[in-house]
Amino acid sequence: MRFRLLFLNAALLGTLSFCKPTQVVPPAAPLAPNLTGSLGIAGDPADATGPTTGGTVLMGGSTDVDEAIRWMVAKAGGGDFVVLRASGTAAYNTYVFSELGGVNSCETLLINSRALANAPEVEARVRAAEAVFIAGGDQANYVNFWKGTKLEDALNYLRNTKQVPIGGTSAGCAIQGRTYFSALNGTITSAEALANPYNSLLTLGRNDFLNTPYLADVVTDTHFNNPDRSGRLVAFLARLSQDFGVVGRGIGVEEATAVCIGADGTGKVFGRGRAFFLSQNGSANAPETCVSGTRLHWNRGRQAVRVYQIAGTPAGTGTFDLNAWGNGTGGTSKYFYVDQGTLGSSN
Repeated sequence: MRFRLLFLNAALLGTLSFCKPTQVVPPAAPLAPNLTGSLGIAGDPADATGPTTGGTVLMGGSTDVDEAIRWMVAKAGGGDFVVLRASGTAAYNTYVFSELGGVNSCETLLINSRALANAPEVEARVRAAEAVFIAGGDQANYVNFWKGTKLEDALNYLRNTKQVPIGGTSAGCAIQGRTYFSALNGTITSAEALANPYNSLLTLGRNDFLNTPYLADVVTDTHFNNPDRSGRLVAFLARLSQDFGVVGRGIGVEEATAVCIGADGTGKVFGRGRAFFLSQNGSANAPETCVSGTRLHWNRGRQAVRVYQIAGTPAGTGTFDLNAWGNGTGGTSKYFYVDQGTLGSSN
């Protein structure tokens, strides 16, 4: 009898379970698209305005230079600081707003598509900023995602019309020059660039992206404490001379170092490393040999490219006049030259 009762109870439970109405779970509402690309904001989300002063920060990568960011903050008039990037996190928010202070807010926008770069919400947020800092990453992403978009227009409006400070580190510095190494086919070493200045990896953009004051015909390069960077920057200048007939110039910035260019064109060097200001040594001293498939030869009596190097300091005491491209203080001079694909230097 006990076994029969157990069987009946089990059957009854099975019947009841079978007859229980099935619960219908409504589908989750679709998430609204993030049309701003915002990774978050530290500080007051309400828009703030203040008197701004134009300026440009070229940072060499690795450890950020506090003094350079403070230089930007001082020119932002207590307004809103925006960080732009195509990959990474919102770590700058706390660093700028809480650790350095002096701004109403700091917001990071992750703009990793042309759709976002053309979104009206992104354009509005950037145009409302009083300072913009472009983080490191891959400059090819910035060129592919941002060039020819509303975001590009907003950045040029900020720097040239609204007159706010704009800076960048590593890849964010590499796109500041009005001639720039786009890295669209990948990076290039000095050995590759000097062996063939028309190597397919040496991709230059010119006058078609950011319109940064004082950086006409200037290529910027970063992580310059890596000795492999010097030769390729010279190759970039050789291409400027050969392709466009201009006196090419370059700024190489070591890690943990920044060049801060004021509204008057004076660059101050902050940080722990050095900055290098390069220029073709006069229009008559173009490369002797700069052709595809052949080693670069740019000797000119071992004085092809003038170089002025300045060590950074916490106070930015070393300076360079980008108006005259000279009149440096606190630095030393030398020359770079290239002898059949080999970089050399002389005093």
